[in-house]
Amino acid sequence: MAFIALCLWVVVAWLLQVVLTAKQSWPAAYGLIVLGVPIVIWLTWSGGWVWGTVGAAVMLLVLRWPVIYLGRWIRGKLQ
Repeated sequence: MAFIALCLWVVVAWLLQVVLTAKQSWPAAYGLIVLGVPIVIWLTWSGGWVWGTVGAAVMLLVLRWPVIYLGRWIRGKLQ
């Protein structure tokens, strides 16, 4: 069931990417993160750490720009 939730999350992310403009995509990304964290926790709890890692990797690939900006922000704070 958690794997199905992950697949639905990916479909919703794709639909949002197709429908929304660039200005609307950041609030949508925040919403996807808020929905994605419990799904990864659920996937890890029900399927083990391997499936949790796969789910987190899928979500990181889908939300790559927020992750890239977070990495740049962290790197800027450390320098």
